[in-house]
Parts: sequence; C-alpha cells; structure tokens
Amino acid sequence: MNRIGVTGHRSIPVEARADVLAGLKAALCAAGGSLEALSSLAVGADQIFAELALSRGARLTAVIPSGDYEDCFDGDAELAHYRMLKSRAAREVRLDFPHSTDEAYYAAGTYIADHCDRLLAVWDGRPARGLGGTGDIVTYARNLGRPVTVIWRDGVERA
Repeated sequence: MNRIGVTGHRSIPVEARADVLAGLKAALCAAGGSLEALSSLAVGADQIFAELALSRGARLTAVIPSGDYEDCFDGDAELAHYRMLKSRAAREVRLDFPHSTDEAYYAAGTYIADHCDRLLAVWDGRPARGLGGTGDIVTYARNLGRPVTVIWRDGVERA
C-alpha cells in the first residue's frame, strides 16, 4: 500500500487553487495501486487532499493533533466539514496533546512525515509562520530522506 501524507497552508490564494488541485490530483493518480492518505484535516490543503484521496478510493488516516482540535475551526460550516471528513476516515490517530498548540501541530506534521512514503506539500516555499508550519514539516521530512513533492503556483504568495 502506498502511503501519502500532506502538509500545507490553510489559506490558498485564488490564483493558486487550480494549480494546487491539479498537482494534488496528479500526485494521487501517479501513486497507483492501493493508497493510504494521511491528513490532519485542517482547513485548506489538508481537507482538499483528503477529499481528493477519498474520491480516488484511498483509505484515509486522520491525525488529530489535540483533544480540543475541534475548537480551532471557525464557525459551524468549517466544523461540520471537518467532522464529515473525520467520519469517513478508516483510522484515527489522536495525539496526546490536550490543547491545540504549535507543539501539537508540529507533532501531527512529524507523525505524518514519519508514517508516509511520500509527502505532498502545498507550500509557497516560504518559512513557517510558527512551529509546525508547512516549512517546518517539509524540512523535517527532507531531513528524514522522505520524498517531498511541492505543489504550488510559481509567483503566488499566501496572504
């Protein structure tokens, strides 16, 4: 079974969305065979990846950073979407952090990098804005020797 993990920005500019969708679809199609998709199901790249992986028939593993993770979603629609994706997960890995902190997010990202064969990074190439951001997880995965595929549109920066 191929195991593909994701890390990425929560906010994806409109100018980059088509490239992100195309890149994620291409990477999932190229994986071939049976697939396990690892995601923390955060708004943005994580949820887009999870939806595409599920539509391809992948087995979804939800990596939940903390006990209060649901409190991080803004509004009923975001929370409902998260819960829907989580309910479709074949497996849930709940990390032992009571609160959603940078350390919890870093631990979730490193868990995904540790347990995947390839990491997809929806990333503008800029440094992380806090511990556990996309840039940190890409650096961690590369230091492990894990293949990382960066998906983004050149010349576009996130807000």
